[in-house]
Amino acid sequence: MRQGWIFFATAAAVIVLDQITKIWVRATLPLGVPVPEEWPIRFRHINNTGAAFGLFQDRSMVFVVIAIVAVGLILYYSRRLPADAWMVRLGLGLQLGGAIGNLIDRLHQGYVTDFIEFPYWPVFNIADSSIVIGVIVLGYYLLIVAPRESRTAPASRNDVA
Repeated sequence: MRQGWIFFATAAAVIVLDQITKIWVRATLPLGVPVPEEWPIRFRHINNTGAAFGLFQDRSMVFVVIAIVAVGLILYYSRRLPADAWMVRLGLGLQLGGAIGNLIDRLHQGYVTDFIEFPYWPVFNIADSSIVIGVIVLGYYLLIVAPRESRTAPASRNDVA
């Protein structure tokens, strides 16, 4: 049985949450003003024409192309996963949702709306967080889970217990 629902449900949830929060930010927060001002973790409405976390500013069209290629590769790869690869599907779903969330902004506005601010860290959004968490999930799978599974896999499927 195919477990594609994990992949698509995760991506859809990220896209919806990302877009709802960005709509709220654009409608309620003034550009550049931290809210609340005195808190270390706060909201700050920023228009980002660069990559995640404000890197490489004023290259929105380059990032549109990169996002489209990334979405295509994620979709291609997700269809070739074994049925039991739920963790990989989760990580790819997070990355797909984040890529599409920011792509929607770039196509509609020419920039991405960022709004979550931590001390000593660039302003970011739900889509950026989702991409990073997706990379962490895939890294965990590739570095911890997959090697452990290969060590504990039976030598032969014909063994009778």
